[in-house]
Amino acid sequence: MNSTIEEETKMYFYENRLKTFEGWPFTEDCKCTPETMARAGFIHTPSENSPDIAKCFFCLKELEGWEPHDDPQEEHKSHSPSCHFIALKKKVEELTVEEFLKLQKERHKFIIIGSCNQAITQFETAAKLRGAEILKTAMDEE
Repeated sequence: MNSTIEEETKMYFYENRLKTFEGWPFTEDCKCTPETMARAGFIHTPSENSPDIAKCFFCLKELEGWEPHDDPQEEHKSHSPSCHFIALKKKVEELTVEEFLKLQKERHKFIIIGSCNQAITQFETAAKLRGAEILKTAMDEE
């Protein structure tokens, strides 16, 4: 299997998502254990300041500030109601090739939208900086 395809599809499988939860702060006596997080499609993506960041591998929705009573399934549905992965009625292993390809197409839409939004944000930031430089230059010339 092509390594790019393998990398792209490995997080569809629960075991691979579960492996990302090393160092997850909630492990016992709570709803958001590594197991329930992985079942809900999340992967653990901690940062230095936020050890509890989790991101859906499919819709790319990031959530942090988890509390022991938070239900990952419900949090995912409420914060990303258009995520096709959380709405699956079957296990990934039970999908037909056609169903999997349709699901992968929907995942790519999230990836493209995320990339476009990131590019727009970068452009807007650069435009603000350039605008400020133009204003400063104009003010200095008066």
